[in-house]
Order: sequence, then structure tokens, then C-alpha cells
Amino acid sequence: MPAPKKKASADSTKAAQSAPPLSNAQKAQNKLAKLGLRTDMDLALHLPLRYEDETQVMSIHDASLRGTQVVQVEGIVSKSDVQFRPRRQLVVTIADDSGPLVMRFLNFYGSQATQLAEGVRVRVRGELRHGFFGAEMVHPTYKVVLEGAPLPTALTPVYPAGEGLSQAYLRKAIGGALSRIDWRDTLPQTTLDELKLGGFESSVRLLHNPPTDVDEYALEERSHPAWIRMKFDELLAQQLSLKRAQAARRARNASALPTIGKISRAFIKQLPFKLTGAQQRVLEEIRHDLQESFPMQRLLQGDVGSGKTVVAALAAAQAIDSGFQAVLMAPTEILADQHFRKIAAWMEPLGVQVAWLTGSLKKKEKAEANARIESGEARLVIGTHALIQDNVQFRKLGLVIVDEQHRFGVGQRLALRNKAFDAENGAPQTVPHQLMMSATPIPRTLAMTYYADLEVSVIDELPPGRTPIVTRTIDQNRRDEVIARVHAAAQEGRQIYWVCPLIEESEALQLQTATDTYAMLAEALPDLRIGLVHGRLKQAEKQEVMDAFSRGDIHVLVATTVIEVGVDVPNASLMVIEHAERFGLSQLHQLRGRVGRGAAASACILLYQSPLGGTAKQRLMTMRETADGFEIARRDLEIRGPGEFLGARQSGEALLRFADLATDQWLVEKARNLAQTLLQNDDAIVDAHLQRWLGGKEDFLKV
Repeated sequence: MPAPKKKASADSTKAAQSAPPLSNAQKAQNKLAKLGLRTDMDLALHLPLRYEDETQVMSIHDASLRGTQVVQVEGIVSKSDVQFRPRRQLVVTIADDSGPLVMRFLNFYGSQATQLAEGVRVRVRGELRHGFFGAEMVHPTYKVVLEGAPLPTALTPVYPAGEGLSQAYLRKAIGGALSRIDWRDTLPQTTLDELKLGGFESSVRLLHNPPTDVDEYALEERSHPAWIRMKFDELLAQQLSLKRAQAARRARNASALPTIGKISRAFIKQLPFKLTGAQQRVLEEIRHDLQESFPMQRLLQGDVGSGKTVVAALAAAQAIDSGFQAVLMAPTEILADQHFRKIAAWMEPLGVQVAWLTGSLKKKEKAEANARIESGEARLVIGTHALIQDNVQFRKLGLVIVDEQHRFGVGQRLALRNKAFDAENGAPQTVPHQLMMSATPIPRTLAMTYYADLEVSVIDELPPGRTPIVTRTIDQNRRDEVIARVHAAAQEGRQIYWVCPLIEESEALQLQTATDTYAMLAEALPDLRIGLVHGRLKQAEKQEVMDAFSRGDIHVLVATTVIEVGVDVPNASLMVIEHAERFGLSQLHQLRGRVGRGAAASACILLYQSPLGGTAKQRLMTMRETADGFEIARRDLEIRGPGEFLGARQSGEALLRFADLATDQWLVEKARNLAQTLLQNDDAIVDAHLQRWLGGKEDFLKV
């Protein structure tokens, strides 16, 4: 059927060619839309990044006495030409009664040379410096003015702008929006009085057009009362949307999993250790939720080695006791394999069949696993992203457990939850309960803000017997000393991790790679057995190396960050991290947590390359000073901000635009309390506030 296709293609091309070109206004609207500015309220809440003071003009002479700083002057062009040495540039000289000023434009349009012709009066703003020919500015901002042209009476806002959007266009668009929007306040007067907040209209107008007598420092630092009002409104909108999401979830049906029966009791009885007080407390919280007829949505967080896995396994046992299946999804095969081996060893002696499903399984193995899952024979299923493939169907899914949940996207978590299909009745089941786990402790304020629709359980106690880990930072020039320490540890019967950030050589970063390190250590330590594992090995090869390390057949394991979570070898007591300055705090803490799991004294050596930048110094200093995951998380939040901390860019979490959780914690609690009050008493205010700040879109819903 080639002919019809060709005709269709020709028709589409003709239609595209005949479509009228976009007008300048339409092009500008499209550029605004790329910034998320589609409505008048969007524009009104597009607040300035900073401000410029164009309210004063100085004489060129007085400005030149001020040293290197930003000033505004006015003069008449006395000379304008294009020079070609030392490079092509537009050089324009202006002068007032006090003297001349040279302006240099290294990148310029031909129209600028025409515009800045001799005799034209210009008002110029920029950083004044003293060059070879006297006072000069490089790439100043300027505008052509008439003599006596009035000066602005307010600070000039500078807005976040996309490509092709000028500040002048944004100012005009925002000014128009401010004349059209509904200014009615959405906060009760009692709240405004209690928190000493200004009105919505007065706050927004001040931020767009601050008067000359405003406290500029407070404005720039976003501590001005007008900024406080914006931050509070934003936090309130977030709390309202999350709490509504929580209420909507509780209105949905879930199958209650009330039975703590034979499997659960036998599970606890067979454990070779006693649960810590924190584990028992958290387990009771989860057990209570699982007995409800609405879906649990609980985040289980705890430091490295705090014992989250056994709590998750006990939650799965309750689901199985209640006649349902449970599934656990992990982000990497190594982590999933660790869970499978550990949990299967607990469950299978109790008669529970555990299925294993990952992308690296052969086609026949996948088909067999899928059949066991669909028939219900497999009561517990453990695996990776392979679990969310279309051909994986559960017979009766009651509980979904997602480990390292921040490493999965929203769509992936939702896809797994939607696997709840009742094969017995041929219809969708009720929504399964969901338990999310994270070994990255989340500071309380962050949890209150970004997880306000979830219940949060915290295991804040480590099992007895965990040995403290001594952390040292060492310049890589002292590598020989570190190798000697590695050799000594191996001679004492201990095992060692050596972690590298890359697999192959990168000229840009010039980092020591895993393959090079493996070769270097094999040569330097010929009497030791060295292993190598990284993400590009086939799963079977990775597993073979990991098994050998677990058995003690390998002294030193050279690895990339595939061992970041889940690896548990109690005999490993030394961790060396190559180019530690390249890792984030959370990663460093996770890697360090791979040692200190046995009785032997453990150490972590952070090898770094000088010179260190400011952020890298902060990270390494934090690792030396504390092993407390919650304190590390707090400092990590300060360094990286909530978006990076949560992996928000990949997981779909919405970032706060104005509130800063490092400085505005006091507002979070107040916003949360008001949200609860409004949701109970005033739906009209809730609707109006969410419409203003979220445009009616509940962008903060979690799955």
C-alpha cells in the first residue's frame, strides 16, 4: 500500500506548508508557556530574582571615584566605531559635563552600532572599571533617552526568563496581568493578624515594584514581610493539596490484612536476634495500618543497618497470613538479590514460596516466575523494575513494598500498585497497601513538607553489636599508605571494599577507574585475591563475584557504587572510597554503612584529590564529624536543597519555588496547622487558595 502512504505524506507536507506562520504575539505566548506562565495568576506569581536600582543617575566623574561597583550614568555619544584589535568589538564613548566613559561590547548586533550613533543620549548601567583609557564599562545595559527623561520611582525587577524573552516584555506582560487578576485574599484575617502577614495584593505589588525606601537587604535575602507572605501561601497550598490527597486515598477501598497468624508468629520466633524497641514500635504502626480498609501509604525510614528489611518482611508475613500476596521491588539487582536471599531464608522454612523476577533472567525462567505469580503459588515476590512489565499479573496482591523509593519514578511506583488484579473475580482489586522504604533519613521538616500525605515511621535505633566506624580523609598522594593498610587488614583475616566512581577512563574528570584500580591493586598486592564488580557486568558475573566475596574467597572487592545499598558482609571492616570529593553525602554515608556490620573495629578512608572546592570540603568534614544519618541528612539538605536531596527531578516531586526549608522551617508547622483547620471548616477558602497557587492541578499527589 505505498501509494496511499505517499499521498498522505504529501498532503501533510502541503498542510504544514500552508499553515500560517506564528505571529510575534503567539511566539511570545509559547515562550511564556515554556516557563509555565499560561494564566494571569501565573504571571503575577512569577516573582523577581533580584532588583536593579535605576532610580539615580551619577556624574561619570563621581561614579569613577566609587571604585569597582555597579552605577548608572547618562551622557551623549561622542564616538562610536567597530574595532578589530585585539578582537572585533563595538567601542562607544559617551561624555557628560564631568568627563568621558568608554563602553565595550564584545558581542553585538549591527543594529546596536546604528543605534549608538554620535549625538545620541543614552542612560547606561553597569560595573565601572578603570582601563587603559580611563573609566569604562564592558557590556553595560543601556537605553536611549531624551534629555530630562524621568527616572523610575521604584527598584527595577529582574525576572527569571527563558530564551528569547526580554525583561522589557516580561515586565509589560506581568504589569498587564496585575491589572486583571482577582486580588481577593484567601487567608482568614485572624491568620494574617496572628502571623503579622500583609495582604496578598500589597505583598505581590511590593515584590514586583518595591519603593526606593524598601529594605533592600531583606528583599534580596527574601526575609521581607512580603516574601514571608508568599512563602507561607506556597507552603499552605502544598499542605492543602497533600492533605486532600491523603483524604482522597483514605476514601478508597483496600482489603484489610488483619491476620497476624501462624507465619508471622513463627517468623519472629525463628529470628536469631530480638527486634529493637524502635523496630517493634514501627512494626506495630504498620500492623495497625494494614488492618484498615483504606490503603496504607507509609514511609519507613531508618539509618543504614537499622533493620528495615526484617520489618518489611514481617509486614509481608501479615499480608500472607491474611490470604494475600506481597511484592518487594528494589532499584538494583544486587540489592534485590540481597533481599531475596535474606527473606527467602526466613520465609521458605515456614512454607512460603518466594518468587524472584529481574530483567536478567532467561525467557524460560521469567515465564516460570510469571506463572507462579499469576497462579498465586508465589505468595511473596521480590525483584527489580521487571515487576512492572505488562505480562506480570498477580492473583491477589495485598501489599506493595518499594525499597529506596526515591530512586523510582512516580510512574513506576504507580505501575506496581496497579498490578492489583483479582484473577478469581476477573476484576480490579481494591487498592493494595503500600510501604515505601528509604535508607536516606529525611529531616523532619522535609518529611512534613514533601510527605505530608504519608504516614512516616522512623527506626531511630541501631541493633546492638554494631561497631563504630572510624572515618579518615587522606590525600590521594598518600595512596601507598592506604594500600599498606589494606594489606595489613587482609592479613588479619578482614575483607576490604575499594569503591571507584567510574568504570572507564574519562579525560574530562581524570578519575581513577574501577578497572585501573583493580589492575593496580592486583599488581601491588600479589598475595591477595582481588575481585571486580561494576554495573556493566552481566548479572551472573556480578553475582559470582559477590558470592565469592560473601564466602570470604576474595580479600579486596573493587567496585563502583552498585554496592551502595543492600550488601551485607559482616567480615568486611575497611572501606576505601576513591575520589570521595565526587560523591554526595548520602552516597558516602550509604557506602560507609557497608562496613561495621560485624564485631571487628571498622574504618572508612575517604581518598580525595586536591584542591577541594567549598562543597566538597563541607561533605568530607561532615563525614569525619558524624555517623548519625539524620544529622548527615540535615546537612545534606542545607548543601543540596530539597530537590536534589529527594531526587525530585526524576521522581516527579514538585519543588518549592519560594520557601527555603533551611531558613523557613518555622512556617511549615504553621502552614500545616492552618491547612488542617481549613480542610475541616472552610472548603471555599481551600478551593480558592489551591486554584490560585496550583491552578486547580493537584501536582503534589504521591503514589
